[in-house]
Amino acid sequence: MPPLGLAALAAMLEKYEHPVAIKDFQADSGGFDADCTFINEQPYDFLGISATTPQIYAGFEIARMAKQSHPEVVTIFGGVHPTVMPDEVLSSGVCDIVVRGEGEATLLDILSRKPLPTIKGISYKSEDGIIVHNPEREPVENLDDLPDPAYHLLPVSKYFPAVGSYKQLPAISIIATRGCPGKCTYCHRQLGKKVRTRSGDRIADEVKRLYDNYGIREIAFYDDTFTVRKKEVYAFTKKLKEHSLPITWACFSRVDSVDYPLLKEMADAGCHQILFGVESADREILQNIRKNISMEQVKRAVGDAQKAGIEVRVSLMLGNPGESLESVRTTQRFVKELRPDLVMYNITTPYPGTEMFDWADNNGYLLTKDWSMYDLRHHVMQLPTISNEELSKLYSRCYRDFYLRPEYIFKRLVKLRTKIDIINALRGIRAIFKT
Repeated sequence: MPPLGLAALAAMLEKYEHPVAIKDFQADSGGFDADCTFINEQPYDFLGISATTPQIYAGFEIARMAKQSHPEVVTIFGGVHPTVMPDEVLSSGVCDIVVRGEGEATLLDILSRKPLPTIKGISYKSEDGIIVHNPEREPVENLDDLPDPAYHLLPVSKYFPAVGSYKQLPAISIIATRGCPGKCTYCHRQLGKKVRTRSGDRIADEVKRLYDNYGIREIAFYDDTFTVRKKEVYAFTKKLKEHSLPITWACFSRVDSVDYPLLKEMADAGCHQILFGVESADREILQNIRKNISMEQVKRAVGDAQKAGIEVRVSLMLGNPGESLESVRTTQRFVKELRPDLVMYNITTPYPGTEMFDWADNNGYLLTKDWSMYDLRHHVMQLPTISNEELSKLYSRCYRDFYLRPEYIFKRLVKLRTKIDIINALRGIRAIFKT
């Protein structure tokens, strides 16, 4: 997916006539040597790096190379990991300023060269080497006040949604909301507790601009809960239908944030897939992670979506606090009975800045703080209730137990319609046999 956070920041900087460029090293890398040349030869006074936890070491390396070729450059780190771990990032020796939380107004202050002690929402080192954390900056209240992300600065043709989640290409991602109504222990809460949404009309108009300017045919909404404000979803679908575009789209949601009339309206406006985060079918596990949903809600939401004509993808986590062999088997049985169209399992990863991370750290369950291992595939904590060896076996078994059933295989074969369907099916099969 495109770095939408960087694109949002770039759009704000352009609005105030700051020259800006984006380099997406994940999508547009020319190899290590070419990337080094790019960093060394480009002229810039400020370098902003956005990094999640597993990307932070790569961010440090980019900043280190930049400091060598541009000794006077001001390096600014933002994103989830720097927000929750500012002391660590500033202690790397290659970071001058950490922007905590939303960065639009904060970055404008920095580039305007305001005195650092006067800028809300940053952390930095004073002249005597002391780390200073300025007061928090208030989040943006009205997201419609922000300009569209600077898609023109991105290699738009190089982005693809997850395998099995799109119908057409080219595709692009959009963020319609900020914040989430959930209080799950595995999610970051420091990035804005209040849920804010862009207006449905504004989102539909952005989709039209993406269609007109880049030929986009598929939208992947990457909001935690796209349907958190039903009023705006209805406004979006209404305006999108008025535009009469051959657009298909997919989104994420919670099972307690949808109903059949809403799902049917979404389907009529081109929504072909929705992902529900279920995480576990064991009641105790759900209580432990504060995922305040019931299996009855899961069944109803999945059934309503499929009845409306929307494919359902369900995500689950193996290795939550309290996990046992029996709780995994409970989840495994439930998922087969639920019959979603797609299932995605992840190894539970307690990210820094979450309640789960603090729980694991305080109880001695963390195996490593090598952030490159925090990728939803490696085991970074050892629970007292189940071994990681057992979890690894169950992880593979859960995938194969669901996808290699004759009933499921026949169901998917019947649905194959296009070249993209066939390609996604082949990629999915390959991934299953690699687990």
